[in-house]
Amino acid sequence: MGDLSVSTEHQEYDRDGTVLESQADGGIVTQLRLEHPSLLLGPTLRRVPTVTVTPEYWTTVETGRTLVFCSVSGESFDAFETALAVDPTVTEPVLVDRYPDRRIYRLVRTDETIPIIARAASVGGRLLDLSSSRDGWLAQFHFPSRDRLISFNECCREREISVSVDHLRVSDDDDDGVVALTDKQQQLLAVAYEEGYFEVPRGISQDELAERLGVSKSAVSQRLRRAIGQLCTSTLCQR
Repeated sequence: MGDLSVSTEHQEYDRDGTVLESQADGGIVTQLRLEHPSLLLGPTLRRVPTVTVTPEYWTTVETGRTLVFCSVSGESFDAFETALAVDPTVTEPVLVDRYPDRRIYRLVRTDETIPIIARAASVGGRLLDLSSSRDGWLAQFHFPSRDRLISFNECCREREISVSVDHLRVSDDDDDGVVALTDKQQQLLAVAYEEGYFEVPRGISQDELAERLGVSKSAVSQRLRRAIGQLCTSTLCQR
């Protein structure tokens, strides 16, 4: 990983003089590809790689069940729903909303699922972004130090979870909070900007962008929405 032995964990003092551990400065921002059949929706993502799944949020209710709400885009909703029925990582799937280019599902996570986000949190990792890839998940994390990232990788190896690094950078005191976009998001935004997608009137449509990049219109729509959302989060929400 190169010279990334950065550790910025230190102590600060609260108003009453008590010691408060701080991880607020520095650290490492990384984008990881995670693959394993026991990750949430792992079997479904492998069976239906033509959809993109984005968890909106999850919560644990009084019964102890963890509910996960997911946004799904693509052109294979029937195949996705069929795969859900035999996916051991989820149960009780419910379609809760429908839009022209995506659907929202509520799922119940089963005990068969490896709680990878909880594993990251247990070693100090903070989830910044999460979406599906063809065979697993594309996750962006902030870790307070290189050692914490290594600890997370070791947790993954113990469970035979495949981990590959897409992006890795040191976060310093002057960090503007911008999280690296994926290569596909960067490519899409670059082409969209160059071809006048953001101009009035638009110089290119989503259909034309999709044809230009060799992807579906739903993939363009989802990628644009997520890329713009990440940029807004990292700029407007940092003020």
